[in-house]
Amino acid sequence: MGDSFHEQLLEDSAFLRADRRLDIELVDKIILQLNRIYPQILSDKEATKFRNLDLPTSVRVGELLTHLQGKGDEACREFYRALHLHVEEVYYSLPTRLRLRVSLDPLTIPRVHQQRHVLNDRGPVFFLGCFSVAVGMALLYYYSETKVTGGSRALGMASLGLKRKAQEVLIWYTEEGLMK
Repeated sequence: MGDSFHEQLLEDSAFLRADRRLDIELVDKIILQLNRIYPQILSDKEATKFRNLDLPTSVRVGELLTHLQGKGDEACREFYRALHLHVEEVYYSLPTRLRLRVSLDPLTIPRVHQQRHVLNDRGPVFFLGCFSVAVGMALLYYYSETKVTGGSRALGMASLGLKRKAQEVLIWYTEEGLMK
């Protein structure tokens, strides 16, 4: 999004003043929430001033927005939070929210075709070389196991510090290797 809440509120102010869905009750709920939860943003005296029923709702909303913009970005953010909580349909129809929704809509974003999964840039010859080395080592291990008996004795010695079941398996493997 990039914009601060203060800048967003400047952009959304005209819309909020003109929107008829913000009636007296909803504006009072927003003012009371800001006053009760965040008294540093809206004190009791200020809340009473903005709840004055003698003024039209659009004037009250305009004065409240001007006051919150003067309080800073944190106050503007809390106003958006209260608006989202109490009047969700107005919150989602704000010009800044619509712009964000359009910018994140996957149908409006031009599609970028990504390459297939590229793990490295060395190509198939490098892969075949590595695969051949691995297969060669596996074949060498498989066919040379019967000739080498020193490894079996090492396994028998390694079994001395293990538990009984593991010790039996390693000793059985070494004895079988010696019988071959």
